[in-house]
Amino acid sequence: MKLTPWKTLAAGALLILLANAVALIGVYLNRSGEPDSRLTLSQRELVMPWGWGMTRENSGLAPGLSWRVFDPGVGDQYYGGGIGFSGGTPEWLDAAHMAALGFDTEALAETNAGHRRFERALPREVLLVLELAGPAWQQALERARQNAARHEAARLANADSKEFAERAKRAQEQLKREETSSSRLFAIDAGLDRAALRAKYPDRSRYLILKGTVRPRLVIQDKKTRVTGYVSALAVTQINVPHALRPLLEPALDARRRTAGDTGPHFEATLAVGRRLEPWLESVLAAR
Repeated sequence: MKLTPWKTLAAGALLILLANAVALIGVYLNRSGEPDSRLTLSQRELVMPWGWGMTRENSGLAPGLSWRVFDPGVGDQYYGGGIGFSGGTPEWLDAAHMAALGFDTEALAETNAGHRRFERALPREVLLVLELAGPAWQQALERARQNAARHEAARLANADSKEFAERAKRAQEQLKREETSSSRLFAIDAGLDRAALRAKYPDRSRYLILKGTVRPRLVIQDKKTRVTGYVSALAVTQINVPHALRPLLEPALDARRRTAGDTGPHFEATLAVGRRLEPWLESVLAAR
């Protein structure tokens, strides 16, 4: 049966209304009741993408959630997780942990075919635990300090070398970023059972649980192959800012004001995570 133009228009409008209704119901279900977690973040964890200042006509404001993974395997090549950095191969994501997340680690024989089969397995959606300003961040901070001290000692021992001086300068800049601007939010655990993770990390003002993605990975070290995983993404990467809060955050998030090691005016904002593990910006506590 051929639809008349007005029937087609009405059908399209109905689909839009239904889609909006479903979205609003989802928001209501997520935000009903007490939030699963509520954390106080700053410009270190909420950052705008580069180039945002060139698209100011866009009415939306959605800072990205900057999070990190402490990866000890990067060694001396570590130069710090800067603004927006995320993902990595954490030490805690070992073979047993990957098996608990549903990856077939038993298929790993000591053959190249077994290794390839493991690495080609599809990524899996898991629940990630992110910790704010905890031991993982302290480890990253201590590594940056040790790195800066080591390069400074090398500079003093090679006073005439521009190469050593440049390395020491970069290490000091890295340390400053770690102390003042890099994200303090680290992925520290992953699982499939939300209740079990919350029981393990009960402090809802320090630990948030979000949906994320882990993919299999093999690391070769000292001629030995180690089974691990790569924490690659969060399901929600941007946080929409309510219109009422935008005047408070816009100056601090303006990409045009950023320089290396300077994130602009500081702020503190409350991020809440609801029953469906979807985050939203609840309030701005302070801005200067």
